[in-house]
Amino acid sequence: MYNPISCEFYDQLEVAIQRKIPSTVVYIQEEEKIVVKGVVKTLLLEDGIEYMLINKSVKIRLDWVFSFNGKKYKEE
Repeated sequence: MYNPISCEFYDQLEVAIQRKIPSTVVYIQEEEKIVVKGVVKTLLLEDGIEYMLINKSVKIRLDWVFSFNGKKYKEE
């Protein structure tokens, strides 16, 4: 089940995309923390689930994001 993200987080993603800000994303997938660094290229919506595309090849589900550029969006 997809849990929608906060408007604040969405706004931060939009700014990062527009300004091409190098970003650090920490997300949790199958109870493992994964860190990805790069530029967020776009946001995608597939089957009602929102994703970010970072570095043209890494697709991250937004409700799995733990932190974005040091700001926490999910509790451990």
